[in-house]
Amino acid sequence: MKFGVFDQNDRSGLPLAEQYEKRLALAELYDRLGFHAFHMSEHHGTSLSMTPSPSVWMAALAQRTKRLRLCPLVYLLPTYHPARLYEEICILDHLSGGRFEFGIGRGASPHELDALGIDSTKAARMYAEAFDTIQRCFTQETVTTTGEFWSLNDYVVEMKPLQRPRPPMWYAVGSPDSVVWPARNGVNVVCGGPVSRVRAISDQYRDEVAAAGVQSNPSPLIGINRYIIVGETDREAHELGRKAWPAFYENFIKLWRKHGTQPVNAKLPPAFDQLAESGHAIAGSARTVAQALSDQVAAGGVNYVIGSFMFGTMPHTEAVASVRRFAENVMPHVATAEAVAA
Repeated sequence: MKFGVFDQNDRSGLPLAEQYEKRLALAELYDRLGFHAFHMSEHHGTSLSMTPSPSVWMAALAQRTKRLRLCPLVYLLPTYHPARLYEEICILDHLSGGRFEFGIGRGASPHELDALGIDSTKAARMYAEAFDTIQRCFTQETVTTTGEFWSLNDYVVEMKPLQRPRPPMWYAVGSPDSVVWPARNGVNVVCGGPVSRVRAISDQYRDEVAAAGVQSNPSPLIGINRYIIVGETDREAHELGRKAWPAFYENFIKLWRKHGTQPVNAKLPPAFDQLAESGHAIAGSARTVAQALSDQVAAGGVNYVIGSFMFGTMPHTEAVASVRRFAENVMPHVATAEAVAA
């Protein structure tokens, strides 16, 4: 059982330099407390992310941490020249001493792609073409491609990543139907949604692995993402969530509201209490969170928990206290419960 962190780094109201420094200090804390990996999203033209360049942010994190693995979740492939992104992946893998991992996707918001001048209706084809080119770079010494969107002409692959043949990969899945490719290629997955859907995804993932006879070492991670607050008491934790969540929700919904649309998959409620009732947030004392999270891990059949501990206007000092309680009093309990269930 492993535990990671997910941070949108949404606009908090602080000056950006101060927000960045406090987030970097949090990353150092995650590193010291034994978290497995730090994950982040990529968003453009929206207050949902104040770090729209994952590679730049990961380069900073690589210098401030020693053991924490670093993983954009996900790189939006339609927004990159594939050779340029391949080079960034190689740089980051070496800068971090082989701690780099990366997720791939086409993007959840058509509005962000359209704002960048990218035709969102072509995102799926762009994603497929970019991924194919990146894969060629990992395995070939020179690459020539003639694609619909990008072309390489005898591109010499001067760089290779430190981790061979490539750093571990991640894919975000929303339904059991979407696990076939990652399961058969040893790709780690993360899923959200209700526990029942998470269980259907994790069962299907393992079924696909077994059917294909795939053997991976280490075994791929099947992760669940939850907003987590660990307070001194249940009441304190829920009050923190109620205060911090409205700002995050406004950042999340801002671009959709501007265009008069709604998120297709990643829908979130405007109130923190609704989020907690749905199981997408877990807030309370260490004992309460440990029990609730153990139940979700067992019911969902996952072996990885990714916690979002900092969001909206959450005060830095409160986030630090919550993370410490989680690492010291929740992680050992959940890991033991998962081992017993296994």
